[in-house]
Amino acid sequence: MPKSAYEVINSQNMRSCVVFASPHSGRDYPWTFLRSTVLDEHAIRSSEDAFVDQLFDCAPQFGASFIKAGAPRAFVDLNRACDELDPALIEGVRRKGHNPRIASGLGVIPRVVANGRAIYQGKLTRAEADRRIDLYWKPYHDKLQLLLDNAHQRHGQAVLIDCHSMPHEAMDGVSRSGIKRPDIVLGDRFGAAASGDVVDRVEAAFASAGFVVTRNTPFAGAYITQAYGRPSRGQHAVQVEIDRSLYMNETLIRPNGAFEDVQRALRQVIAEVAQIGQGRVPLAAE
Repeated sequence: MPKSAYEVINSQNMRSCVVFASPHSGRDYPWTFLRSTVLDEHAIRSSEDAFVDQLFDCAPQFGASFIKAGAPRAFVDLNRACDELDPALIEGVRRKGHNPRIASGLGVIPRVVANGRAIYQGKLTRAEADRRIDLYWKPYHDKLQLLLDNAHQRHGQAVLIDCHSMPHEAMDGVSRSGIKRPDIVLGDRFGAAASGDVVDRVEAAFASAGFVVTRNTPFAGAYITQAYGRPSRGQHAVQVEIDRSLYMNETLIRPNGAFEDVQRALRQVIAEVAQIGQGRVPLAAE
């Protein structure tokens, strides 16, 4: 089993209401898991948001919290609801209507990795699925909500920046339409997960660092954005998708020659985003 559900790095002064999170960059692949798959150690990583945690882990230097997953996405997907169980993979699960994520093999316990490659030869027991959810999914989400609650209590609002990466090919359709290929896609569930001024600030930070930014197409935000985005309650969630080809060789899953440049540019973005909400009068504790 992976050693931990998550790792949190907090700032010493916690002056920001922003929480940065990387739920898909976990890369602890225990041999017991690898032995159960039909994929090799390289192929199993193809749906991982490789190195995203390294791109965003400077956030505590700017007063924000940072949480990253310990378990890999191929083991348990933290950006799915805990009841998104795949009957094609897990024994004893009944199909409930049509869920496109489950149908494509991308439930909370994934059946496939990138390009639809199967992870297992047979099915998993329901007990195994429940164990992964109890030991990794629930602790991660409990901790994430606690970080947001603490930020809200200190600052009167909380902003979640949910950090992901996307394959370069994901934006081929956009580039064919004649629009400049985006480097960054921000997802706010078409305004349902965050207030416009928060998303405007996030977009401006990326744009000022030289990134081409678009919103909600083709990624509007999945479970985490939907579950945590409560702008009417002062809790905002914005999903960030960054083009992997900017900083890594997608085939080899290795940083490329531009990695440090992208990391520096993102440091500027993170510093600006961490300032969201600063200057507001904190709510008094009840």
